[in-house]
Amino acid sequence: MTFDYDVLIVGAGPGGIFSAWELAKKSALRVGVLELGRPLEQRRCPIDGKKIKSCVKCPVCSIMSGFGGAGAFSDGKYNITNQFGGTLYEHVGKDEAIALMRYVDEINVAHGGEGTKLYSTADTKIKRTCLENGLHLLDAQVRHLGTDINYVVLSRIFDELKERVDFRFNTAVERIERVEGGFRLHTAAGESFTAPKCIVSVGRSGSKWMESVCREMDIPTLSNRVDIGVRVELPAEIFAHLTDELYESKIVYRTEKFEDLVRTFCMNPHGVVVNENTNGIVTVNGHSYEDPAKHTENTNFALLVSKHFSVPFKDSNGYGESIARLSNMLGGGVIVQRFGDLVRGRRSTEARIRDSFVTPTLAATPGDLSLVIPKRILDGIIEMIHALDKIAPGTANDDTLLYGVEVKFYNMEVTLDENLQTAVPGLYVIGDGSGVTHSLSHASASGVHAARHILADSGYGIRN
Repeated sequence: MTFDYDVLIVGAGPGGIFSAWELAKKSALRVGVLELGRPLEQRRCPIDGKKIKSCVKCPVCSIMSGFGGAGAFSDGKYNITNQFGGTLYEHVGKDEAIALMRYVDEINVAHGGEGTKLYSTADTKIKRTCLENGLHLLDAQVRHLGTDINYVVLSRIFDELKERVDFRFNTAVERIERVEGGFRLHTAAGESFTAPKCIVSVGRSGSKWMESVCREMDIPTLSNRVDIGVRVELPAEIFAHLTDELYESKIVYRTEKFEDLVRTFCMNPHGVVVNENTNGIVTVNGHSYEDPAKHTENTNFALLVSKHFSVPFKDSNGYGESIARLSNMLGGGVIVQRFGDLVRGRRSTEARIRDSFVTPTLAATPGDLSLVIPKRILDGIIEMIHALDKIAPGTANDDTLLYGVEVKFYNMEVTLDENLQTAVPGLYVIGDGSGVTHSLSHASASGVHAARHILADSGYGIRN
């Protein structure tokens, strides 16, 4: 049959963007990208902090969807490491995974990131300090673009791609159908597009849809996890000795009570706390900017506990959703609580938040997180805060703010080969929607890797 494209990509997040980049730059293949959200310059969240202070639950969240994916308005941190961010190395090898992440970094630097800093945990004394206090600092190099420079980088990449790649925005793909020699993608608007190769890169927000695709096409999957926790906000000075040297400190703690692992995630020095809408559920996240003029007096980071389920319950995402919905029901969205109120067993009030020495950067509803987050998880978070207080005194202050809930949804891990190809020949699943990657750098690297296999399979080889 005659195909509309040589390669169709579902999703214009990091994985989809770097697949398109590699295909467009190194071949004359016809590439089409179908994206649920809007172009980058049209992505606008209605929350302005004045007239609209909380999430209005747009049908398609401009923070989560559109060119750049959920990472477009993130802190723009690209972690070059195999110790966290996913298990891409299990498919492509550890050396190749690092090489792919460095290649992505080179492209980002060449498109506006040249003035940003590459941080490293190598030879830091902070690692020993952590070990002396029962904490473990994970190794990584971190390129911090910041939300502002990340936007510039994405804009420049899009400007280079738009003449070579056919981007179709506001296009919801409902179903992938196998046809002779390839695939037909059906959209909610009644359109259909065909190609012999298809790359699916729908991110965490597309996890439910990805599961339906796997069921329909008999693609094997494995049960994955859900991460549940809070976002901590405190004066930037408390973590300055860590963030000035490392920027992103990935620290893991094993709780004494349950021996659960609690970890820091997405640290934003001088940043802001923000809402996030995933399938109509409002959760919390954090951003920060490279531009000093946009800095705040606070630093924020997540504390997360991973939960895995097997028999008889396997719906990790459903478990996370139920907790997030409870928070939305009690608080109308995100709940904020002073640490001192939490450990005293009382809810925070507007007066207590107003009188706090930490000024919140997100307009959230004062409340009681113990009514939302399961006791085992909350106990672990409290233990972790006291542990962090030993290396960053002041973390456990009464006025430290906790926002809840923060939930990281992961797709059921799709069974993939070394080329990130499914059991259906010609169908690739990459990025966070695959359950294999959990970060900007890993997702982007997975896009490059899948594209290179398609180029080799199409007879183009891999050209520099």
